[in-house]
Amino acid sequence: MHGENTGRPQTATTRDAVAARVLRDWGFELPDALFRFRTFLESLGPVESRALGEMDVSPAGVMDLFADPARVPRAGIDVRVHGRYYRDPPEFLTFLHGGSDGLHHGLWFDDGRTSRGVASYRTHDGGGIDMSAATPLEAVRAILERHWRDLDDDEQSDEVAARRARLGLLRERLTAHGTGERPETGLAYSRAYDGGVHHRDRVTTLDGAGALVTGGTALGRPPQHAVDEYGFATHMYAVFEDPAQFAAALAEARCRLAAGEPAEALVLGRDLHWASGGDPAREAAAADLLPPAYRALGRPALAAIAESHRRHRGLSHVDVLEDEVA
Repeated sequence: MHGENTGRPQTATTRDAVAARVLRDWGFELPDALFRFRTFLESLGPVESRALGEMDVSPAGVMDLFADPARVPRAGIDVRVHGRYYRDPPEFLTFLHGGSDGLHHGLWFDDGRTSRGVASYRTHDGGGIDMSAATPLEAVRAILERHWRDLDDDEQSDEVAARRARLGLLRERLTAHGTGERPETGLAYSRAYDGGVHHRDRVTTLDGAGALVTGGTALGRPPQHAVDEYGFATHMYAVFEDPAQFAAALAEARCRLAAGEPAEALVLGRDLHWASGGDPAREAAAADLLPPAYRALGRPALAAIAESHRRHRGLSHVDVLEDEVA
């Protein structure tokens, strides 16, 4: 249930077991920031938990392992797709369901090993991936302040006042663990911190997150956000919808990859993964390009995740772990 903190406490043994499990099965090193997020969740009392639930926020994905680090997936399903939505790039590791339109947040592992921050997007709308938050606590704080801002627009009533009081208590608990150096609230917070992080070492991709790679690309892609994103998207979808251009783009990426230049295969593969939309040709092309590109870049964990996701993209639900034993 949203906002309900269940499962074993985060003892040192549990923390070590979760970290070891994720390193073994996903190939990722979990950052300290995720464990601080877990500590924050464990600190919530009934009122703060209710406030979290009223924001439609709940831990998910990798956080499910804290209840039992040894939980296994259902028969025949790769554990690496637990919490993995259809469009999630391989670099994305879900830790939070965040609200309406399928909003969810994940740690971002673009070197295939260490987290570079937090990514989020809505699975049910057309927006791209947002990289504003550096930590899970920053992600929750941003959601909280948007709800605080929205309450300013609601007709004032006893219930609105009570909800604001609960949010205030949740903010106090959260800032005791992180973001306490940020005094802004509501709209002022959103203006100060939402959407302001651009990683100049990431090359433009259709999903909006960018790819960590050097080397030439067919379009001479600039860093993420240094391009007309609407014009870029219009061009890429036109390529994907034209059989001749689509075939030429794939041939160019494969040729460069064979010559030891994986950048084009990576960015085009990411574009196709994001734009698959249930199209078998795009799904197959993404699955063909991404694993060898990641391996050429020394990111075998991402290659394995891409392969497992390709096998399971048709799952109707992202939760694949066996139910806990009562």
